[in-house]
Amino acid sequence: MLTIHGHTDEIPNVRTILFKEKLLSKPGQFVMVWVPGVDEFPMSASHTIPRLGVTYRILGPGTTALASRKPGDRIGIRGPYGRGFTLEGERILGVAGGLGIAPLAPFLELAMTKGASAELVLGAKTAKEVLFDGRMTDAGVKVHISTDNGSAGFKGLASELAKEVLSGKKFDCIYACGPEKMLVEVLALAGRHKTPVQASLERYMKCGIGICDSCAIDGRHVCKDGPVFPDSELRTFGELGKTKLDPSGRRVSI
Repeated sequence: MLTIHGHTDEIPNVRTILFKEKLLSKPGQFVMVWVPGVDEFPMSASHTIPRLGVTYRILGPGTTALASRKPGDRIGIRGPYGRGFTLEGERILGVAGGLGIAPLAPFLELAMTKGASAELVLGAKTAKEVLFDGRMTDAGVKVHISTDNGSAGFKGLASELAKEVLSGKKFDCIYACGPEKMLVEVLALAGRHKTPVQASLERYMKCGIGICDSCAIDGRHVCKDGPVFPDSELRTFGELGKTKLDPSGRRVSI
């Protein structure tokens, strides 16, 4: 049980919780968040130093209940779980779609402290939904913003802006998190530029430890084998960007 240190509004319908107690978490890992008496659900660590933090969108009863908790309240945390990001090379590019910036932000901050040079393609639907751009700029990351409607930065998808950025520069590795269809596009771009990729996948999770099978993809478990996968593994996933399991365990199209 961890104590809430602060609860902050980020963008419309998105909040961040920081906890008082320290919990060592590698960027890219996730935790299972338990709101007593309500529900438990997975969340990527959006802050790892000096204290754990999670950033979430208010969608259903569980996150609505979480949003009502105040500093001093206690929340259950299991984890951290899974495989996180690993720094490769000195010139790196992050590609984030929507809340995909949550696990990438602490990784890029850490990479900068280790002497890396980082750029970030940060995608959102509108200017009001751009998340952590100021935080990344403050860390020394060069930020390229894309919005679906063109209200900020490049008009178009994050993958389309990433194509432009990659056309003019060479990077040692690409780190991505966002909708699976975006990840498929980034993987294809990286292949054309012969650049390694590490991508964080998001699938429906119940247990977080590889038992329930709800987060399965081509025989692997996102919670245990991921959520971060290298391109050598991503390219073997025939389901990537095509199908997933819904909460009932039924396979559905993405």
